[in-house]
Amino acid sequence: MDMAELSRFAQHGLAGEFRLNEPMRKHTSWRTGGHAQRAYFPRDLEDLARFVRTMPKDEPVYLVGLGSNLLVRDGGLRGTVVFTHGALRQIRLERNGPGSQLVYAQAGLATPKVARFAANHHLVGAEFLAGIPGTVGGALAMNAGCYGSETWEIVHAVLCLRNDGELVRREPNEFEIEYRHVSPRARAVTDPATGTPVQEWFGAAWFKLTPGNGEQSRRIIKELLERRIATQPLDQPNAGSVFRNPPGDYAARLIESCGLKGFAIGGAMVSPKHANFIVSTRAATAADIEALIDKMQATVWKRCGIQLEREVRIIGERA
Repeated sequence: MDMAELSRFAQHGLAGEFRLNEPMRKHTSWRTGGHAQRAYFPRDLEDLARFVRTMPKDEPVYLVGLGSNLLVRDGGLRGTVVFTHGALRQIRLERNGPGSQLVYAQAGLATPKVARFAANHHLVGAEFLAGIPGTVGGALAMNAGCYGSETWEIVHAVLCLRNDGELVRREPNEFEIEYRHVSPRARAVTDPATGTPVQEWFGAAWFKLTPGNGEQSRRIIKELLERRIATQPLDQPNAGSVFRNPPGDYAARLIESCGLKGFAIGGAMVSPKHANFIVSTRAATAADIEALIDKMQATVWKRCGIQLEREVRIIGERA
């Protein structure tokens, strides 16, 4: 850390860890990608808010949880990456009027932990979260789902961190919520100094669940995890489903129908176990994976006339 950064930390009372040229392969489930120009590991949500207040308003900022739905290109990232997993991890019950409780969970918490916490407190409806290999923040940002359920079906409210460091509570009706996509409705939120829109990130959520049989809920979670192990290539580096399911069909079925199971480019291969997964078989580069994604899209379009939409987020610069 240079002297300017040390001065900034001392001046603003920051308690996290700041690093330069952080290798993103250590923080993504594909175990590949270039370096982040700057990286910050906050101590907690309040520390993250203090850090955000010190950032230039035009600084590119990326919040990363487990990196389980993320491809970072080999040329790396300009700007600052904030790692939420291990820091934004609080979870607790909160009252929601007489006889009603909410589960409050911060953005860096792994979603399976929310499912287990709810079940252990005899609340049902969050079991599907055990099948999502990510964090609460990522699940909120993309309306993650599996086995017929989606994250925002159980969201009561969210806590958002603005890029001016303010924490604001927002209701679901303030967002456009779609299949694997969430965006804020048009809001006149601007920086008074620059007139530019204020960026926001998810910091936490309140989940509204139903009282029920905790033992049965734990049994459902166990069954979902067993199904995931049986059908997905969890023994190889992957980033979950690569493409969204098109209306009335399944991306995996379309990809398999094109004969792409086992097809490889460099170290990246379409999983023989699940056609909507790309696995790294021998230290795939991000370029290998992106080229394979493009090949899958082009082939399905050519043979089936369906344009697959990526579920995986791709960021950074090509080498």
